[in-house]
Amino acid sequence: MKFTNTITINRSATAVFAYLANLENLPQWNYALAETQQLTPGPRSVGTRYRQTRTIPTHAVESLEIIELVPDQKLTVEGTLSGLPATLTYTLDAKGDATTLTNSVDLRPPRPLNLVAPIAAGRIKSAVAANLNALKQLLEQS
Repeated sequence: MKFTNTITINRSATAVFAYLANLENLPQWNYALAETQQLTPGPRSVGTRYRQTRTIPTHAVESLEIIELVPDQKLTVEGTLSGLPATLTYTLDAKGDATTLTNSVDLRPPRPLNLVAPIAAGRIKSAVAANLNALKQLLEQS
């Protein structure tokens, strides 16, 4: 189950990337999360691991790991989201004082759920788009 959302944020790519790459900021713009905590000591880099607590649709503890980190350009995270293995890629494209942010999501439901995955995809894509809009509002206010 793959989909992409794109949004333009009226902030520099440096500012957007700095906020986005700090995964502990996730609960501030993703309503379904209560906490994201860095587990790997030291500065963020490829291999940095996180634990996050999800409250919606059900309470769950998830794991994330940064697998790609290109400052001001690209962030890729792999882990579990609502129990599903997932890869999320955030690509940034600087446009003057604004940044076009593209979020590509690859959710890999287990085989028994493959038949219902297309039904859920639209709802999940819409929720991710709402989260990106919350991120835009948050960054443009600061």
